[in-house]
Amino acid sequence: MREIVLDTETTGFEPETGDRIVEIGAVELYNHVPTGNTYHQYINPERSMPQEAFEVHGLGDDFLRDKPLFAQIVDDFLEFIGDSKLVIHNATFDVKFLNAELGWAKRPLLPKDCAIDTLAIARRKFPGSPASLDALCRRFGIDNASRTLHGALLDSEILADVYLELIGGKQPDLVLSPVRQGGDDGGEDNWRPQRRPEPLAPRITDEEKAAHAAFVEKLGEAALWSRG
Repeated sequence: MREIVLDTETTGFEPETGDRIVEIGAVELYNHVPTGNTYHQYINPERSMPQEAFEVHGLGDDFLRDKPLFAQIVDDFLEFIGDSKLVIHNATFDVKFLNAELGWAKRPLLPKDCAIDTLAIARRKFPGSPASLDALCRRFGIDNASRTLHGALLDSEILADVYLELIGGKQPDLVLSPVRQGGDDGGEDNWRPQRRPEPLAPRITDEEKAAHAAFVEKLGEAALWSRG
């Protein structure tokens, strides 16, 4: 199962009023294990950066001026995410911006069920407790000391750790569940190991058997192997 943990940085809160994406970061998980495969892209928003947004992520006009437009990177981005489920903290926000940018680039929009929202998971799991990314890092003991400013790739990497904790700890798929045997009248609790249909072939050679017999003979009649 492939999942993409994703984060964006923007110029503000509303694409309908002209705000744009300025950074995308994404981390690939396969069967809930990070593969090391990532996506990261700064984007020229074709507008000035409000001071309030600059104070959040530190991406200013001079830095973004020579970066590609979203329309120039959209195909690479779509190829990276493919049809994988996205994992996003406050998914409504990021999906809203991604779909706005995809619409302006004349590309198909992401479906409504494209994302797993870790904010919603955290609020269900810890009702009444802070559910920001920083708060969840403190709860799970995840090091986010380098997160002095928001950054899409760094936040995605941190969110990947948070997500794995939220769903049961790192590599939850390594938990071994008993395999149900037989018909429908037992259930997992009635599972018992079954005899092999065909015994395994012996792996001891004749020479090893002879050496063992000679060793036992030297021990005398008191040897454990001599007792019937």
